[in-house]
Amino acid sequence: MMAQSKKLEVRHEQIDTESAGQRIDNYLVRILKGVPKSHVYRLLRSGQVRVGGRRVAQTYRLQVDDLVRIPPVQVSTASEHRVVPVGQALPVLYEDEALLILDKPAGQAVHGGSGVSFGVIEQLRRQRPDARLLELAHRLDRETSGLLIVAKKRAALAALHELMRNGGIEKHYVTVVSGRWMNPRQHIRTPLYKYLTGDGERRVRVQADGKPAHSIVTLMRRWETVSQLGVELKTGRTHQIRVHLTHQGFPLVGDDKYGDFALNKRLAKEAGLTRMFLHAARLRFAHPLTGAPVSVEAPLPPELQAFLKHLDASEVRDAGEAV
Repeated sequence: MMAQSKKLEVRHEQIDTESAGQRIDNYLVRILKGVPKSHVYRLLRSGQVRVGGRRVAQTYRLQVDDLVRIPPVQVSTASEHRVVPVGQALPVLYEDEALLILDKPAGQAVHGGSGVSFGVIEQLRRQRPDARLLELAHRLDRETSGLLIVAKKRAALAALHELMRNGGIEKHYVTVVSGRWMNPRQHIRTPLYKYLTGDGERRVRVQADGKPAHSIVTLMRRWETVSQLGVELKTGRTHQIRVHLTHQGFPLVGDDKYGDFALNKRLAKEAGLTRMFLHAARLRFAHPLTGAPVSVEAPLPPELQAFLKHLDASEVRDAGEAV
C-alpha cells in the first residue's frame, strides 16, 4: 500500500535569537520534519525558499527578524511516522545551561543522513522534547567513540564555532595503529582533499591542493607490531587522524576505510576487536559564555581496554611508555 502524503501550506517564519546564526539549510531540515535533505536543497536551488523576498544560498546564515518563506512541501506520512526511538540514555559527562558533552558510543552516527535514519542528535532531541535548542557543535566519525559537544543555546553554538576556528578547543584522541611508531612527538602537516568514490562514498586523501591540516602525535605505548598514540587535533578535517596516520604508513587498527584489512580480520578473530580503535578522550576549552575553564575526559570503552589487555598478554612491550 502506497504511503499517503500531506500537503503543507505556504509558511512564513520570523527568525528569533535562538535561530539566528544558523545556516538556512540546517534550519529547514530541523523545522521540516520528515522532508529529505535532498528535497530541502532543491527548494533552495530553485528559489522557492526566500528570505525577505529574495533567493539565498544554502550557506546563508539567518539573522534576527529575517522572514523566511517556505513553500508547500509534500511530506510522506511514512517518513512522518518513522519515529526516532528514545533508546538508552546517552551518557552525559558535563552539562550546564549552555551546553552538554556526551560520551558517544562507537557505531552510532552523530546525525541522520547518508543511509542513516537517525543519529545521536535526533535521539537526544527525542529524549529531551522540552529542550528549546540542541545542536551539534562539531562532528565525530560514526566509528569513533568519545566526547561530543552539543550546544543548548544559539549564542553558545556561535561562540563554540568561533573557538574551533581559532584553535581555542583542545581535542585529544587515543588510537592504536599498525606498526612501531618511533618518534616521541611528531607534528604532521599535510593538506587533505575530500572526494567521493565511484559508488558515492565520502573519502579523504593527502593532496597538495587540499585544505591545511595539522595533527600532533605523541607515543604512548609500543608493542612488537602495534603502537598506542595520543593525537591532538589542531584542525578538524574529515577523517584527519585516519588519513594522516595512514599516509605515514601507520593505519588505525579496525579502520574499515583506510586500514589494513587483513590485519583487521585477524584482530577481530584473535582479539575480538570489531571496531576502529579511535576515541575522543579529552576536551579543554574556555566556556563559550562565561570564559571559565572546561576540562572533560572520557575513559576508554571496555572493548578498547580489553584490546590493550590482549596486547599486553600476547606481545612484548618495549620503550614506548604511557605519558
